[in-house]
This record gives sequence, structure tokens and C-alpha cells, in this order.
Amino acid sequence: MSIGIVGSGAFGTALAIAMASDGTKTRLWGRDAAQIDAMARTRRNQKYLPDIAFPETLRPTCRLSDLADVSCVLLVLPAQKTAEFWQQNSHIFSGKSLILCAKGISTDSLKLQSEICPECSGVLTGPGFASEIAAGKPTALTLALPDPKAHLQALLSRPRLRLYRTTDMIGAQIGGALKNVIAIAAGIAIGAGLGESARAAIMTRGFAEMRRLALRMGAADATLSGLSGLGDLALTCASEKSRNFAHGVALGQGRPPAATTVEGVATAKATIRLAKRHKVEMPVAQAVGSVLEGEKAVTDAIQDLLARPLREE
Repeated sequence: MSIGIVGSGAFGTALAIAMASDGTKTRLWGRDAAQIDAMARTRRNQKYLPDIAFPETLRPTCRLSDLADVSCVLLVLPAQKTAEFWQQNSHIFSGKSLILCAKGISTDSLKLQSEICPECSGVLTGPGFASEIAAGKPTALTLALPDPKAHLQALLSRPRLRLYRTTDMIGAQIGGALKNVIAIAAGIAIGAGLGESARAAIMTRGFAEMRRLALRMGAADATLSGLSGLGDLALTCASEKSRNFAHGVALGQGRPPAATTVEGVATAKATIRLAKRHKVEMPVAQAVGSVLEGEKAVTDAIQDLLARPLREE
């Protein structure tokens, strides 16, 4: 088996390192020729994972044609870039197993990644930081696959990267996308000095919102309680390594967030529109959206949440 990774950011590089760790022929594609050339020379991704050397069977490339002979492709692009890339390049991956790895919902179409790429074989998601996956630290993720593609679970699992399979593509994707929005809310709470109790409340009530929307969209409840829902939520709401959490911390402290791709920013917009479409109440996500859009100050958004009518849990 040979594997192609499309996307040479931190997570794409980490997955490429993991896939090549057992000697599997792996190709890592990135569009930046200078970055790819530097990777080929130094055998590292100096920008994102400078301390992790590439396995011998990992080859960086900026030519999509170099992925022509791979049997499985992992698409690891930012969620808002998936549609354009797929529209331009889908013909290249005809006949290959395609696994989608972005965690987000299109703000243009409100589509999940698998709806943008209906030819996909499955979705990889769950709680895993790139630096830890690349370093070979034990990580468990969710691989959502239909029954005819079940063999990919064994082919993509590694000794230190354990993949648990589900057939619930919808639930796996919604959990992976929406937890980023809740992580921003948790970061805002910590950044604003509201304390750990407030973070716990946001995580719990945010998880309830995730479940409500997921179930309305056809997901299985058990999926949200697994790695791709609760597991990923716990990780991203509790660590500064999470870009979404760190983004929220900066907002809570009243300083400009770092200029990096933060999937939860776009997903918050899409989530609010989906909630309205499906008539689902999501006050935490709504508060995050109002802060991100500059419609409300952090203090006002927090006060609105605290002033909501009392209700049963």
C-alpha cells in the first residue's frame, strides 16, 4: 500500500510521518515549492514540526502527479479550501481511497466535508495534536467508514495511532467541527478570567448544543459521546496547543489573536446558520459568533449567557 497526503501543514505533515513510520511509501504534497524543497533538503517541516525528522519512506512533493501511484489519499486542507481544491483536482484521485481530515463546515454551502466530496471513502477526525502524533505519542482517533471500506481501518492504523471505526459519517464530522466553536468559547472564558468552573460549564452546555444539532442532522448519539465528539472537545477546550482555544483566550484578554488558520472561526458562522435552519437552540455558539463578528463585546456576550432564563438540565 502507498499513501498520499494532500496538505503540508502541521496536521498533514504529522499524519505523513505517522503513515511512513512503518516503512509505508508516503508522499506529502504541498503547493509551496520553496517549503517543499526545504523539507526535501532538511528532511523536516521546519515551519511546523522542526524537531521531528522524516522517515526514510516519506517524500515531499509539490507535484500532484507524484500522487498518481498511491492507493489511498488523505486530504488535509483547511475546511474552507476543500471545495475549490476538489473542484479543480478531483479527476486526479479517481479510483483511489479518499479520506477527509479537515474539521469544519463550509460557510458558503453549509455542507459537511463528505458532502463537498461525495466520492470520499471516509473521514478521519478526533482528539490528536499534530506535534504528538508526529512524535509517536499514543493517539486514538475516529475513522468514519461505510462497511464496504472497513478494511481501511487496519491499513491506516499504526502501533501508536489507534483508529476506532464508526459508520456514522455525519456524527463524526459534526463533532469534529463544532467542538472548535466551543473551544473558542472556553478560551474566551479563561482569557477573561472567569475561571475553571466557567470553562467546565461552557464545555458541558456546549456539548449539549453539539448533540442537539448533530441529532437533528441525522447523527447517532453514541458518536458524539466518543472520540470525535466528547474526546475532541475535552482536548481542545483544555490546552493552549489548540489554536481554537488559544484564539478564544486572546479574545478574552482583549488582544489580537495569532494570524493562523482557526477552523472554529468560519465554523461558528456556519453553525449559527445551520442551527437556524434546523430550529436548534445554540446560545454558546451564538455568543461566540457575535463576538467573532464584532457585534458584541466579550463582557456583553458573557452577560447575555448568564442572564438567560433558568431551565432544567
